[in-house]
Amino acid sequence: MSRAKGDIAEEMAYKYLLSLGFEVVDRNFYSRFGEIDIIVIKDDILHFIEVKSALDYEAAIQNITPQKIKKLLKTGDVYLKKNSITLLYVYDAVVVTPSSISFVENITF
Repeated sequence: MSRAKGDIAEEMAYKYLLSLGFEVVDRNFYSRFGEIDIIVIKDDILHFIEVKSALDYEAAIQNITPQKIKKLLKTGDVYLKKNSITLLYVYDAVVVTPSSISFVENITF
């Protein structure tokens, strides 16, 4: 997928999360391990959000590989330490397709 399409999907995910009552804390946080697309908070829980898009849900969700999750965990750890955060946290995904947007909780289990 092109970077432009990815940016559009991230913007759609951002607006979707706002509509669900999340407060956006950060976007596109980079570490040497990778990137976290969106970081939000709701009910005193920090959510690290991976945005995936494709023509259908299955294709998008399959792009969240064990290697990608490993990078997310390391990057999240950097973010928590860098910002001295002690809140509970979770890793979630927002899947964007041409016909829907889905929130997928706890992608690391």
